[in-house]
Amino acid sequence: MHRMPHAALLAALLLTGCVVAPADRDAEWVVAPALPVVVELGMEPYYFHNGFYYYYHNQRWSYSHERTGPWRDLPRDRYPGEIRYRDHDGRDRGKGRERDRGDHDRD
Repeated sequence: MHRMPHAALLAALLLTGCVVAPADRDAEWVVAPALPVVVELGMEPYYFHNGFYYYYHNQRWSYSHERTGPWRDLPRDRYPGEIRYRDHDGRDRGKGRERDRGDHDRD
């Protein structure tokens, strides 16, 4: 019977080693919502949607709470299906590169 307190103490000590903390503790960051299927960009590569700024550069999307950053990579499954560009006078310059969501490698 006197082994029982020792076993409970040993179990309590071993279980404290199983606690895992997240690597990124920045609580203000959340994964941004998916972009609409069609995104129209003007003269600048920025897009605002659902409280987030999105930045398109080198066929990659980043997102931030502020237009000045800091920027985080947007997961591929949240990319738009089509990107359209507009001239400074509002005319459509045609479709951008169409892509299937999440089917392409990052590099």
